[in-house]
Amino acid sequence: MKNPPAKPSQLITKEFAKQLNVNYNNKRASLTAKKAQKEDANAIWYSLEELENYIHYIKTNGAKDGYNVDGIRFYFGVYPDDEKHGEKAGLTTLFLVPTGKKIENNTAKIQSFASTQQALSSDIQSLEPMNYGNIGRPPSLIY
Repeated sequence: MKNPPAKPSQLITKEFAKQLNVNYNNKRASLTAKKAQKEDANAIWYSLEELENYIHYIKTNGAKDGYNVDGIRFYFGVYPDDEKHGEKAGLTTLFLVPTGKKIENNTAKIQSFASTQQALSSDIQSLEPMNYGNIGRPPSLIY
């Protein structure tokens, strides 16, 4: 029988999650609503299938590009305020960017500050970010 997955160390309490959501709604969402005269997104939803497909995509294509993909960075953004973006214009979004390290050859190298800095995980620019989850507005989703 398979062992159950280990409990992630980054879990937070439901109460703290609610506090974070209330803080966001009180600051960002209400500020944007005043400026744009419309209610801003306060949640973004991706299906498990979409996330699993993206993870498979970045791992596979990252390896092809010579990277060891080690994570995903989540960035907040705001859609341009133009007709092309319709009802999302001027509203908050969340997009995902793969991170990783370039796979290095086993050739001897001199360790220096520069090579140590390069060894840090960073955004992988050769792979496309993921966006267009389903937004929680209006009515706003409240955690």
